[in-house]
Parts: sequence; C-alpha cells; structure tokens
Amino acid sequence: MFSNKSKAANTKWKIKIFKQSKKHIADFIIKFEALAMKAEIGNIHAIFLLKKNVEINIIKTILGYLPITILETLRE
Repeated sequence: MFSNKSKAANTKWKIKIFKQSKKHIADFIIKFEALAMKAEIGNIHAIFLLKKNVEINIIKTILGYLPITILETLRE
C-alpha cells in the first residue's frame, strides 16, 4: 500500500502532467480541480499549471474576456 506521502506525491505528479489534449474544456476543468484539491496545491501554482496544461487558444480567449487583473484563485 502507498503511504499518505506517496499518495500526495503521486497526485502532485499527476496534476503536473495532466494535459487537456482533446478533452472538452469543461471535462478537463472538473478533473483538474479535483486533482488540485487532492494535491493540496496553492492557487498560484494551480493557475500556473492550468495555463501550462490547457490549449493555448483557450487561455488566450479566457484572458481576452477578463478585466485586466491578476487571477488569485483557481475558481477565477
């Protein structure tokens, strides 16, 4: 069996390599949020990984609609 530390490390590794690929954005976000909660990563790191792992055109579209502010939470 895995210890709690190895489970946490495994979840952190999973979220780092979890890419959107051909997944619908809604499906990807649901799974990403679940992984982020399990990995217990902070909002800044979660936002970094989200920007890194989502298709770039989607990120450009989202940021194009947002007011010019810095995102502070994953929910934003």
